[in-house]
Amino acid sequence: MVDELEHKHEVKVQQREGRQKLPDDVKEILKGSGMMDEKGKLKLKGVSPKMLKRMKQEFVECPVLEKETHFIQCFVCPNFQSRVIGNVLCKGDPL
Repeated sequence: MVDELEHKHEVKVQQREGRQKLPDDVKEILKGSGMMDEKGKLKLKGVSPKMLKRMKQEFVECPVLEKETHFIQCFVCPNFQSRVIGNVLCKGDPL
């Protein structure tokens, strides 16, 4: 049996029609960490192009920032623990 990851929040991943625009500050973080090239194309290791397309249409109600957040922003957040059956396990630490 796998030990449960330590997390404060379990956040539901929600779907939206069409693509969402990533905020510029998030793009800068992604570029700085090598997860986005200079043209703005995402390059997440171990994530297929099909899954990436789906992730671009997803969002979460972030309990830390207390606002709606793009799932990709959530995925690269230091609080992100895991995604399990449509939910994100979040540590909930202040950013």
